[in-house]
Amino acid sequence: MKFIDLMFRINVMDVHTRQLRYFMEVADAMSFTRAAQRLHISQQGLSTQIKQLERALDIVLFARTTRKIELTAAGSAFLQDIRHTLDCLDSAVERARGIQRGERDHLVLGTLEGAALTLTAPILEAFGERHPGVTVHMRQSGYDNPTAGLREGSVDVAFVRRPFTSNGIRCETLFTEPLMVMVPENHRLAGRTEVRVGELVNETIIGAAARDPEWNAFWELDAYRDGCPTTVTHRTGSALETQYKVPLGLGIVVTVACARWLPFPGIRLLPIIDAAPNEVAVGWHDARESALVRSFVDVATKIRDSRPDLVKLLQEPDFTNREMPFHL
Repeated sequence: MKFIDLMFRINVMDVHTRQLRYFMEVADAMSFTRAAQRLHISQQGLSTQIKQLERALDIVLFARTTRKIELTAAGSAFLQDIRHTLDCLDSAVERARGIQRGERDHLVLGTLEGAALTLTAPILEAFGERHPGVTVHMRQSGYDNPTAGLREGSVDVAFVRRPFTSNGIRCETLFTEPLMVMVPENHRLAGRTEVRVGELVNETIIGAAARDPEWNAFWELDAYRDGCPTTVTHRTGSALETQYKVPLGLGIVVTVACARWLPFPGIRLLPIIDAAPNEVAVGWHDARESALVRSFVDVATKIRDSRPDLVKLLQEPDFTNREMPFHL
């Protein structure tokens, strides 16, 4: 190995991350005085640290005059690369600390069709910022599995719709969503702009292929029947399957407001103006609770509270607007 190569490696090894962060602060402030104030150190001490960094790297990072400082071309290139390097270092440290705390480097998120709608993306983005070393694996379930994998333990946390039989599953509500009904184009109610729940209790219903009595009771309007029997002829596990059965006149389907964002040929969607809304929540099972799960729930509720605009649009939709994007 050449002597100059050896000296270069030794010099770079002598660079401390503290000096690199000092350099970034000065570059951002373009002032040793302001940077020193932000860092709570003396201006002279900061200047000394930057000079030591320049000597160790053998690079002039700043062009200094009596009135101002500027990044040199080499300093500008170094700043761009070192930001990325320190971000990677911070992520590696956070990941290692998480593993030491017993956290895994991945989280399995269960979803039903629709997930948390327009809250899904900001929740996942904020969670990724908090845990940059954690990969979120999304696993979608059909309406035959209302807990989206929580009950059988195949997921860590899930976006779910209540009610369902809990059995150890805990939930934090994110928002509620009004109910709608799907009817065929030639149905007696198809020309209406809205309906009341009492007008639907004598209809044949296409239900969900779920074995959960609480889930089925909600979507089959049992709370409003007052002794009127439920007639269910078919059960489906997905919105796509429903899309084929309703136009055939096999029954009506009770659904939620976000269904208006999807194309359903041969189907009319009508708001049910006097039915209790459906609750969308983030859920987890007591048996699989962890620091990572608690963090995901915390992020989800913080996004909910910080985005009242999105929550209002979901809870008080404009049924004439079909332009709002549908997010899984």
